[in-house]
Parts: sequence; C-alpha cells; structure tokens
Amino acid sequence: MLVVHVDIQVNPDQVADFVTATVSNATASLAEPGVLRFDLVQDLADPAHLVLVEVYRDAAAALAHKETRHYAVWRDKVAPMMARPRTSIRLDPVFPSGDEKWDSNR
Repeated sequence: MLVVHVDIQVNPDQVADFVTATVSNATASLAEPGVLRFDLVQDLADPAHLVLVEVYRDAAAALAHKETRHYAVWRDKVAPMMARPRTSIRLDPVFPSGDEKWDSNR
C-alpha cells in the first residue's frame, strides 16, 4: 500500500473553483481499481491551504492514476490556480493495517 500526501496552496480567490475541479478528479479516481481512498481536506486556519490524501493499493496504482484522462484534465485546470507548486510525500501506512481498513469504497 502507498499513501501520498499532497500539500497545495491555492490562490485565495480560486479556492471554490479548485475544490470543484478536485472533487471531480477525486470522484473519478475512486473508480480506479488501485485507488483505495482519495480525500481532500482543508485547513481551518487557512482555507486556501488544501491537502490531498491519496491511498493506493501499490506504487503501480499511483503511476496508473497519473496516466488517466481525468488526472490530466485536473492537473491542467488547477495548475494556474496554485499559489506555489504543490508538494507531495509518499508514506507507508502503519495503522490501520490492511487495504480493507483504508478502502473508502467499502
């Protein structure tokens, strides 16, 4: 399993459009066989700071996600909305263990 934490700072006047585009991408991503979760969370202190928490069955599923049409549409649409380039870290889940505990499609 692979967890990817994507840190995004959006231009304050484009948060609503960013959220709309990202929810569309997240919804489509959940239909991918290797995607267990695809969450979007927002900083309470700074609504222009958002985080994606993506959980994949394995690294191959994360690579496959980047090849989807919906990802390309999202990437190109939101790029000009970002106040700075997004950053990400790759994580290994410790708890809970097992794909089924992370699977939001269950």
